[in-house]
Amino acid sequence: MENKSSCKSHPHVLVLPYPAQGHINPMLQFAKRLVSKGIKATLVTTIYLSKSILVDPECSIAVETISNGFDDMDNRKPESAEEYLESFKTVGSQTLFMLMKKLEDVGQPVTVLVYDSLFPWALDVSKQFGVLKVVFFTQTCAVNNIYYHVHKGLLRLPISESDPVSIPRLPLLRASETPSFVYESESTSPAVHDFIMNQFSNVDEADWLLFNTFYKLEEKVVDWMAKIWKLGTVGPTLPSMYLDKRLEDDRDYGINLYKPNTSVCMTWLNDKPSGSVVYASYGSVTDVKPEQIEELAWGLKACNHYFLWVVRDSEEKKIPNMFKEETSDQGLVVSWCPQLEALAHESIGCFVTHCGLNSFFEALSLGVAMVAVPYWADQPTNAKYVEDVCGTGIRALPDEKGIVRRQAVEECIKEVMGGEKGKKMKENAKKWKNLAREAIDEGGSSDKDINEFVAKLLQ
Repeated sequence: MENKSSCKSHPHVLVLPYPAQGHINPMLQFAKRLVSKGIKATLVTTIYLSKSILVDPECSIAVETISNGFDDMDNRKPESAEEYLESFKTVGSQTLFMLMKKLEDVGQPVTVLVYDSLFPWALDVSKQFGVLKVVFFTQTCAVNNIYYHVHKGLLRLPISESDPVSIPRLPLLRASETPSFVYESESTSPAVHDFIMNQFSNVDEADWLLFNTFYKLEEKVVDWMAKIWKLGTVGPTLPSMYLDKRLEDDRDYGINLYKPNTSVCMTWLNDKPSGSVVYASYGSVTDVKPEQIEELAWGLKACNHYFLWVVRDSEEKKIPNMFKEETSDQGLVVSWCPQLEALAHESIGCFVTHCGLNSFFEALSLGVAMVAVPYWADQPTNAKYVEDVCGTGIRALPDEKGIVRRQAVEECIKEVMGGEKGKKMKENAKKWKNLAREAIDEGGSSDKDINEFVAKLLQ
């Protein structure tokens, strides 16, 4: 149906991220930028997730829900990834249509659908309403360039570690520096593999492609991709307080899947000398092998630096017995932490990170050097950028079993915290901090792309 009641002078952007923290955060922050420029924005999440997320009452974005077919996963969970993804596509399409129709009926018609690249089916829904179709990629242009070449059959799988991987406008990669869905394609379920690669199935029909990155970080690949699609870089997508400070009330992401131990963490950090603390976190999703948790634990202890370690409740049982007690004078282990506040704290000297893109950008934007311990998905490619492109960290290499041993963790932390290479990494971190902020600040590359997008909506 044509959305005849839509009015371009009052655009309404519906933002649909995949229901995970690493996808919600960047798309929500982009929506906040739109709101700051007079655009109405509504975030869409699943009914199931809406029951548990913590929404800041001061958040400027309205929240609506759709169903993925599993509204009560505490009692009925999908039996496989294939069932979950197929249900999300079928039920998600139906309920997204119903939501857009409801908003139209109450006088708030959607004029633009900004949807996660993992949901190509959303484009078909947007066609039924005649609205602007905008796909948002929550991973870097580099990572998506690799997926694009796999999707097009230009990079054939499986790939071998003995052969370098050459992708246009990217640094030469070892196979293990590509995303795990590429390097470990044979052990990835067909449903998940297709889910990732099919991001490009109908991308040529989109009106605009937006990427959570910034131009100076990926100049060559951005220029190459911009020859194929109408493209904009809109990152880094951090709350404005930590970047340009132009959005006065934007101090936090605003929607969280976990409740942080804020007072405990910040009180503990306040008591530590400048640059003396190692902050470690595997993010909000990664299910880490018990052996890897154990090796990381003893590596943190052996480095002889203070450490703040985030271990989600679901992972806590993997911590070695008596570890917390044995390291109580040296470290603090918490179930969740206000990561932006922690990384911005003067006591932090190093970030041991899985290299999820949000964590990577947070460290880059706040000038924190990193020890990269990637685990899966896009993380190995992000780690490549940390070490070899940005020079802001070092990768702790795994052994033949894929485990990063305690000695590697210890040595890398000591190098970043006090070694000669670490000094250079920290100098580079300051440089990239400035470049990241320049991109989103007034007149920067990302700011220009956002303004161009807004101007299009207001035409």
